[in-house]
Amino acid sequence: MTRICNYEGSRYRTDFWNQNRRYEDLRERIAMTHMLPPTGRRILEVGAGFGRMVDMYDKYETVVLLDYARTQLEEARRYLGTDSRFVFVVADVYHLPFVPNLFDTLVMIRVMHHLVNVPAALQQLQAALRPQGTAVIEFASKHNIKAIARWLLRRQSWNPFSLDPYEFVELNIDFHPAWMKQQFPEAGFEVQAVRTVSHFRLPLLKKLFSPRLLASIDGLVQPTGRWWQLTPSVFLQAAAKKESGPPPDGFFMCPACGSAQFNKTTTAMLCLFCKRHWPIEDGIFNFREPILPPR
Repeated sequence: MTRICNYEGSRYRTDFWNQNRRYEDLRERIAMTHMLPPTGRRILEVGAGFGRMVDMYDKYETVVLLDYARTQLEEARRYLGTDSRFVFVVADVYHLPFVPNLFDTLVMIRVMHHLVNVPAALQQLQAALRPQGTAVIEFASKHNIKAIARWLLRRQSWNPFSLDPYEFVELNIDFHPAWMKQQFPEAGFEVQAVRTVSHFRLPLLKKLFSPRLLASIDGLVQPTGRWWQLTPSVFLQAAAKKESGPPPDGFFMCPACGSAQFNKTTTAMLCLFCKRHWPIEDGIFNFREPILPPR
Protein backbone atom coordinates (compact mmCIF):
# COMPACT_ATOMS: atom_id res chain seq x y z
CA MET A 1 0.00 0.00 0.00
CA THR A 2 1.40 3.40 -0.99
CA ARG A 3 2.22 5.69 1.92
CA ILE A 4 0.28 8.95 1.80
CA CYS A 5 0.90 12.15 3.73
CA ASN A 6 -2.28 13.23 5.49
CA TYR A 7 -2.94 16.80 6.66
CA GLU A 8 -6.26 15.81 8.20
CA GLY A 9 -6.94 17.93 11.25
CA SER A 10 -3.83 20.08 10.83
CA ARG A 11 -3.96 23.84 11.14
CA TYR A 12 -1.91 24.34 8.01
CA ARG A 13 -3.21 27.82 7.29
CA THR A 14 -2.65 29.27 10.77
CA ASP A 15 0.40 27.26 11.85
CA PHE A 16 2.34 27.65 8.58
CA TRP A 17 1.05 30.30 6.18
CA ASN A 18 0.16 32.84 8.84
CA GLN A 19 3.66 32.61 10.34
CA ASN A 20 5.74 35.10 8.36
CA ARG A 21 5.32 33.29 5.00
CA ARG A 22 4.45 36.28 2.87
CA TYR A 23 7.67 36.00 0.86
CA GLU A 24 6.98 32.32 0.16
CA ASP A 25 3.48 33.09 -1.04
CA LEU A 26 4.51 36.01 -3.28
CA ARG A 27 7.41 34.24 -4.95
CA GLU A 28 5.17 31.29 -5.91
CA ARG A 29 2.54 33.63 -7.30
CA ILE A 30 5.18 35.25 -9.49
CA ALA A 31 6.17 31.86 -10.90
CA MET A 32 2.52 30.97 -11.45
CA THR A 33 1.85 34.24 -13.27
CA HIS A 34 4.44 33.27 -15.87
CA MET A 35 3.54 29.58 -16.19
CA LEU A 36 -0.21 29.29 -15.68
CA PRO A 37 -2.46 29.72 -18.73
CA PRO A 38 -4.68 32.66 -17.75
CA THR A 39 -7.96 31.21 -19.04
CA GLY A 40 -9.55 27.85 -19.61
CA ARG A 41 -12.64 25.75 -19.15
CA ARG A 42 -11.54 23.50 -16.30
CA ILE A 43 -8.58 23.62 -13.92
CA LEU A 44 -7.59 21.08 -11.26
CA GLU A 45 -5.44 21.90 -8.26
CA VAL A 46 -4.05 18.81 -6.53
CA GLY A 47 -3.26 19.39 -2.87
CA ALA A 48 -5.29 22.58 -2.87
CA GLY A 49 -5.49 22.74 0.93
CA PHE A 50 -7.49 25.73 2.12
CA GLY A 51 -7.56 27.35 -1.34
CA ARG A 52 -4.61 29.70 -1.05
CA MET A 53 -4.13 30.12 -4.81
CA VAL A 54 -7.72 30.19 -6.05
CA ASP A 55 -7.72 33.90 -6.91
CA MET A 56 -5.31 33.04 -9.73
CA TYR A 57 -8.00 30.90 -11.38
CA ASP A 58 -10.56 33.69 -11.83
CA LYS A 59 -10.73 33.22 -15.61
CA TYR A 60 -11.52 29.49 -15.46
CA GLU A 61 -15.12 28.32 -15.76
CA THR A 62 -14.74 25.39 -13.33
CA VAL A 63 -12.16 25.13 -10.54
CA VAL A 64 -11.68 21.71 -8.94
CA LEU A 65 -9.90 21.74 -5.59
CA LEU A 66 -8.65 18.31 -4.58
CA ASP A 67 -7.02 17.30 -1.32
CA TYR A 68 -6.52 14.09 0.64
CA ALA A 69 -7.53 15.87 3.86
CA ARG A 70 -11.22 16.62 4.13
CA THR A 71 -10.65 19.18 6.88
CA GLN A 72 -8.53 21.27 4.51
CA LEU A 73 -11.35 21.38 1.99
CA GLU A 74 -13.85 22.23 4.71
CA GLU A 75 -11.75 25.30 5.45
CA ALA A 76 -11.52 26.10 1.73
CA ARG A 77 -15.30 25.88 1.41
CA ARG A 78 -15.80 28.21 4.36
CA TYR A 79 -13.29 30.59 2.83
CA LEU A 80 -14.74 30.50 -0.69
CA GLY A 81 -18.43 30.17 0.06
CA THR A 82 -20.91 28.48 -2.26
CA ASP A 83 -19.67 29.79 -5.62
CA SER A 84 -20.81 27.19 -8.17
CA ARG A 85 -17.48 27.45 -10.04
CA PHE A 86 -15.76 25.51 -7.25
CA VAL A 87 -15.87 21.73 -6.91
CA PHE A 88 -14.38 20.22 -3.73
CA VAL A 89 -13.03 16.68 -3.97
CA VAL A 90 -11.41 14.43 -1.36
CA ALA A 91 -9.13 11.92 -3.10
CA ASP A 92 -5.49 10.91 -3.48
CA VAL A 93 -3.24 11.67 -6.42
CA TYR A 94 -2.64 7.98 -7.14
CA HIS A 95 -6.37 7.38 -7.79
CA LEU A 96 -7.81 10.52 -9.33
CA PRO A 97 -11.61 10.26 -9.68
CA PHE A 98 -11.92 11.98 -13.08
CA VAL A 99 -12.54 10.77 -16.60
CA PRO A 100 -9.55 11.06 -18.94
CA ASN A 101 -8.79 14.31 -20.80
CA LEU A 102 -11.05 16.39 -18.55
CA PHE A 103 -8.87 19.36 -17.60
CA ASP A 104 -7.25 22.13 -19.60
CA THR A 105 -4.82 22.89 -16.79
CA LEU A 106 -3.65 21.41 -13.53
CA VAL A 107 -1.57 22.79 -10.69
CA MET A 108 0.33 20.92 -7.99
CA ILE A 109 2.39 23.00 -5.56
CA ARG A 110 3.99 21.83 -2.31
CA VAL A 111 2.76 18.28 -2.87
CA MET A 112 5.47 16.45 -4.82
CA HIS A 113 7.81 16.33 -1.82
CA HIS A 114 5.25 14.13 -0.04
CA LEU A 115 5.01 11.55 -2.85
CA VAL A 116 6.83 8.23 -2.63
CA ASN A 117 5.74 7.11 -6.10
CA VAL A 118 6.31 10.02 -8.47
CA PRO A 119 5.89 8.04 -11.73
CA ALA A 120 2.46 6.74 -10.66
CA ALA A 121 1.31 10.24 -9.67
CA LEU A 122 2.51 11.80 -12.93
CA GLN A 123 0.70 9.15 -14.95
CA GLN A 124 -2.55 10.01 -13.17
CA LEU A 125 -2.03 13.73 -13.78
CA GLN A 126 -1.25 13.20 -17.45
CA ALA A 127 -4.38 11.09 -17.91
CA ALA A 128 -6.57 13.81 -16.37
CA LEU A 129 -5.29 16.47 -18.79
CA ARG A 130 -6.61 17.01 -22.28
CA PRO A 131 -4.12 16.63 -25.15
CA GLN A 132 -1.59 19.48 -24.93
CA GLY A 133 -3.09 20.53 -21.60
CA THR A 134 -0.73 22.35 -19.24
CA ALA A 135 0.60 21.17 -15.89
CA VAL A 136 2.37 23.52 -13.46
CA ILE A 137 4.15 21.39 -10.90
CA GLU A 138 6.56 22.34 -8.11
CA PHE A 139 9.04 20.06 -6.39
CA ALA A 140 11.58 20.35 -3.58
CA SER A 141 15.15 20.12 -4.86
CA LYS A 142 18.03 18.42 -3.05
CA HIS A 143 20.49 20.09 -5.44
CA ASN A 144 20.48 23.54 -3.86
CA ILE A 145 23.32 25.84 -2.80
CA LYS A 146 22.82 25.31 0.94
CA ALA A 147 22.82 21.51 0.65
CA ILE A 148 25.87 21.55 -1.63
CA ALA A 149 27.79 23.79 0.77
CA ARG A 150 26.89 21.67 3.78
CA TRP A 151 27.96 18.50 1.97
CA LEU A 152 31.29 20.00 0.85
CA LEU A 153 31.94 21.13 4.45
CA ARG A 154 31.01 17.61 5.67
CA ARG A 155 28.14 18.92 7.72
CA GLN A 156 25.66 16.50 6.15
CA SER A 157 25.96 12.87 5.14
CA TRP A 158 23.72 12.72 2.07
CA ASN A 159 25.06 13.70 -1.35
CA PRO A 160 23.13 16.50 -3.13
CA PHE A 161 24.69 15.44 -6.44
CA SER A 162 23.23 11.94 -6.25
CA LEU A 163 20.18 11.49 -8.49
CA ASP A 164 18.35 9.33 -5.97
CA PRO A 165 15.45 10.97 -4.09
CA TYR A 166 16.26 11.64 -0.44
CA GLU A 167 13.61 11.17 2.26
CA PHE A 168 15.01 13.36 5.04
CA VAL A 169 11.91 12.97 7.23
CA GLU A 170 9.13 10.45 6.76
CA LEU A 171 7.08 11.45 3.69
CA ASN A 172 9.22 14.54 3.10
CA ILE A 173 11.37 13.95 0.05
CA ASP A 174 13.85 16.08 -1.90
CA PHE A 175 14.52 15.33 -5.57
CA HIS A 176 17.39 16.03 -7.91
CA PRO A 177 16.20 18.21 -10.84
CA ALA A 178 17.83 15.88 -13.38
CA TRP A 179 16.02 12.87 -11.92
CA MET A 180 12.72 14.73 -11.85
CA LYS A 181 13.02 15.90 -15.46
CA GLN A 182 13.50 12.25 -16.48
CA GLN A 183 10.16 11.31 -14.95
CA PHE A 184 8.09 13.73 -17.00
CA PRO A 185 8.69 12.36 -20.53
CA GLU A 186 8.32 8.83 -19.21
CA ALA A 187 4.85 9.78 -17.96
CA GLY A 188 3.87 11.43 -21.24
CA PHE A 189 4.76 15.05 -20.48
CA GLU A 190 6.96 17.48 -22.39
CA VAL A 191 8.70 20.00 -20.12
CA GLN A 192 8.33 23.45 -21.65
CA ALA A 193 9.71 25.82 -19.01
CA VAL A 194 11.61 25.72 -15.72
CA ARG A 195 11.77 28.42 -13.05
CA THR A 196 13.89 28.32 -9.91
CA VAL A 197 12.11 29.69 -6.85
CA SER A 198 13.07 30.57 -3.27
CA HIS A 199 16.50 32.11 -3.86
CA PHE A 200 16.35 34.11 -0.62
CA ARG A 201 14.85 31.69 1.90
CA LEU A 202 17.07 32.81 4.77
CA PRO A 203 15.72 34.05 8.12
CA LEU A 204 18.20 36.94 8.19
CA LEU A 205 17.15 38.24 4.77
CA LYS A 206 13.49 37.97 5.71
CA LYS A 207 14.21 40.10 8.77
CA LEU A 208 16.18 42.75 6.90
CA PHE A 209 14.01 43.16 3.79
CA SER A 210 10.31 43.31 3.06
CA PRO A 211 8.64 40.20 1.63
CA ARG A 212 7.55 42.10 -1.46
CA LEU A 213 11.10 43.28 -2.22
CA LEU A 214 12.58 39.80 -1.77
CA ALA A 215 9.87 38.24 -3.90
CA SER A 216 10.35 40.85 -6.63
CA ILE A 217 14.06 40.11 -6.83
CA ASP A 218 13.32 36.39 -6.72
CA GLY A 219 11.00 36.85 -9.68
CA LEU A 220 13.74 38.57 -11.67
CA VAL A 221 16.13 35.62 -11.30
CA GLN A 222 13.58 32.80 -11.57
CA PRO A 223 14.09 32.46 -15.36
CA THR A 224 17.67 31.25 -14.72
CA GLY A 225 16.01 27.91 -14.08
CA ARG A 226 16.26 27.22 -17.80
CA TRP A 227 20.06 26.93 -17.36
CA TRP A 228 20.61 25.70 -13.80
CA GLN A 229 18.62 24.73 -10.72
CA LEU A 230 20.28 25.59 -7.43
CA THR A 231 17.31 26.61 -5.30
CA PRO A 232 15.27 24.51 -2.84
CA SER A 233 12.12 24.89 -4.96
CA VAL A 234 11.70 24.34 -8.70
CA PHE A 235 8.62 24.95 -10.88
CA LEU A 236 8.07 23.02 -14.10
CA GLN A 237 5.59 23.79 -16.84
CA ALA A 238 4.78 20.73 -18.93
CA ALA A 239 2.34 19.76 -21.67
CA ALA A 240 0.46 16.47 -21.87
CA LYS A 241 1.72 14.71 -24.99
CA LYS A 242 -1.13 12.61 -26.27
CA GLU A 243 -3.14 12.22 -29.43
CA SER A 244 -6.30 14.22 -29.86
CA GLY A 245 -9.50 12.30 -29.32
CA PRO A 246 -13.16 12.73 -28.51
CA PRO A 247 -14.13 15.11 -25.70
CA PRO A 248 -14.32 13.66 -22.20
CA ASP A 249 -17.38 11.53 -21.54
CA GLY A 250 -18.65 12.57 -18.13
CA PHE A 251 -16.81 14.15 -15.23
CA PHE A 252 -16.21 11.82 -12.30
CA MET A 253 -14.79 8.31 -12.57
CA CYS A 254 -14.94 5.69 -9.84
CA PRO A 255 -11.38 5.39 -8.47
CA ALA A 256 -12.06 1.79 -7.46
CA CYS A 257 -13.30 0.30 -10.73
CA GLY A 258 -12.83 3.03 -13.37
CA SER A 259 -16.48 3.34 -14.32
CA ALA A 260 -17.89 6.76 -15.18
CA GLN A 261 -21.50 5.61 -14.74
CA PHE A 262 -23.00 7.08 -11.57
CA ASN A 263 -26.34 7.72 -10.02
CA LYS A 264 -25.99 10.98 -8.11
CA THR A 265 -28.13 11.61 -5.06
CA THR A 266 -28.05 14.44 -2.55
CA THR A 267 -25.78 12.39 -0.27
CA ALA A 268 -23.63 10.21 -2.54
CA MET A 269 -22.28 9.28 -5.95
CA LEU A 270 -23.43 5.69 -6.53
CA CYS A 271 -21.19 3.75 -8.90
CA LEU A 272 -23.45 1.64 -11.12
CA PHE A 273 -20.69 -0.87 -11.83
CA CYS A 274 -19.05 -1.73 -8.49
CA LYS A 275 -21.95 -0.42 -6.35
CA ARG A 276 -19.71 1.66 -4.12
CA HIS A 277 -21.25 4.76 -2.60
CA TRP A 278 -18.97 7.79 -2.55
CA PRO A 279 -20.35 10.29 0.01
CA ILE A 280 -21.25 13.91 -0.65
CA GLU A 281 -21.25 15.92 2.57
CA ASP A 282 -21.64 19.69 2.82
CA GLY A 283 -20.86 20.07 -0.86
CA ILE A 284 -17.64 18.00 -0.70
CA PHE A 285 -17.29 14.87 -2.85
CA ASN A 286 -15.46 12.14 -0.91
CA PHE A 287 -13.69 9.71 -3.25
CA ARG A 288 -11.35 8.53 -0.52
CA GLU A 289 -13.68 6.62 1.79
CA PRO A 290 -16.43 4.67 -0.04
CA ILE A 291 -19.41 3.06 1.57
CA LEU A 292 -19.30 -0.52 0.35
CA PRO A 293 -22.53 -2.23 -0.73
CA PRO A 294 -23.94 -4.90 1.64
CA ARG A 295 -23.04 -8.48 0.78
